[in-house]
Amino acid sequence: MALSGKNIRQLRSLAHHLNPIIHIGKSDITDSLVKETEAALEARELIKCAVQDGSTLETREAANLLANSTGAEVVQVIGHRFALYRESSRDDIERIVLS
Repeated sequence: MALSGKNIRQLRSLAHHLNPIIHIGKSDITDSLVKETEAALEARELIKCAVQDGSTLETREAANLLANSTGAEVVQVIGHRFALYRESSRDDIERIVLS
C-alpha cells in the first residue's frame, strides 16, 4: 500500500509524540527483531524505532531493511530515529483512520 503525501503528513504528526519501542543495536536486524517489530505493528500500526550507536547500519538503511522485512511503510527518518506504519489485521485495537 503506497501512502499519499497527505497520509504521510498525518502519520508523521501522530509519530512525533511516540517514544521508540524498537531499538537496533550492535547485532543489527535479526529474526527476533523482525518478529518483535511485526508484533508491535500488529498491536499499534504506527511505531517509532531507534538506531543505537553500536549498530553498523545507517538509519535510512535500517528503516528500509526493517520495512521490507515486515511489509511496512517508512513514514519518516530523522537523525537516529524512524517511524514505520502498517495496517493491522486485528479487530481489537483502535485503528488509525487515514484521510
